Amino acid sequence: MTPVVGVVGPADLAPAVAESVSEMSGLDAVTLPYAHESETSDIVRENASSVDAWLFTGIVPYTLAKGSTSRPAAFVDYTRETVLRSWVRLAREGRDIARTSIDTVGIPELREIADAVGLPPDRPRSLPHRVDQRVSQLIDFHRSNPDDSWTAITCVSSVYEALREEISIIRLVPSENAIRTAISRLTLTINSQVSEDSQVAVGLLAADDMTRAAPFLRAQATALAGTVAMAETGEMLLVTTRGALAIASYQFSQPPLLRRLSEAGISANAGFGVGRTALEAEQLARRALNRARAHPGPTAVVSFRNDVDLALGAGSENSEAPAEQEAPALGTIATRVGVALQTLTRLRELAHSHPDEPLTSRVVAEALDVQLRTARRMLQRLERGGYAERVGNEARESSGRPLTQYLLHL
Repeated sequence: MTPVVGVVGPADLAPAVAESVSEMSGLDAVTLPYAHESETSDIVRENASSVDAWLFTGIVPYTLAKGSTSRPAAFVDYTRETVLRSWVRLAREGRDIARTSIDTVGIPELREIADAVGLPPDRPRSLPHRVDQRVSQLIDFHRSNPDDSWTAITCVSSVYEALREEISIIRLVPSENAIRTAISRLTLTINSQVSEDSQVAVGLLAADDMTRAAPFLRAQATALAGTVAMAETGEMLLVTTRGALAIASYQFSQPPLLRRLSEAGISANAGFGVGRTALEAEQLARRALNRARAHPGPTAVVSFRNDVDLALGAGSENSEAPAEQEAPALGTIATRVGVALQTLTRLRELAHSHPDEPLTSRVVAEALDVQLRTARRMLQRLERGGYAERVGNEARESSGRPLTQYLLHL
């Protein structure tokens, strides 16, 4: 039976997103529009028995629905691409993009975009999303713009409706790429919810130098609490769990093993299968490996049940490591892992000040002025969410348990 996704958002946006869900994922989508964000919780409660998962058109309704459902849920993020598109529109109209006020988008993300286009440090004005934020606060924020030469940019439909006759205002609409990313994440979440405890993950690795690649795979298997064997067809076979694989691959976005093999001068492809049994997982892994081989350069593919395949970043020399890619939205990370946005901002600054250097809980505790156990808990949450990677243990001259070293991907 095909899962049903309830798409919740403004009446002029939810239908288009629901159509994208059906076209991109093959899932059934039902449109559940609201006239105002405050209706979100009631909509979720009233339709809880008729849907299997939720997709919200922004972080505001997603936050409002928390606590109203235990079903898998995701939201469409307002990305850099969306903000840049609004600035291009303003520039074409002869408006000053420095004189803009933007709500919901995180300060670090906005600062990076502003720096890229050469805006001064105090522009644009911004009010990032907070869990306890009210729509009235967003309205007051935009109303406080200095004069009529300023333009408000909002991610919230009710803010736009309240101010459209009063001031110059643009309402951001998520890009197709942002919608596609949200659907992909939700699809993965739905698949992982199906008998998750019994799901087996099997990986098949084919390398141009299997002898040199073997120690890398064994080390990866140890980190995944898995086992390694040689497949009858010549590939190396790794057996682990879906949860462990998700963490190691940053929620199925990066293949750390291929990256390390590439750095060692070993070209490889990997296929991972996630199924209810080891046999099913191995069959899916074989399909994934065949598809990985069809890609140019070293590639990993993960195959799930219901014909869901996901190509991970390549491990070739030309591919980007996580730290070199576009950084994920901190507001999104804060929502997923339960670490305050302000804390994540400081952690990102700490990571940037130690490029390519692993951090320990002690370094984090000293930098953030928190207890060691608090820092350890933060790093563990980031690791579970796929935003921190264990890379070893700190060598200590004194006695006691060595501290775990992490690389942050913020």
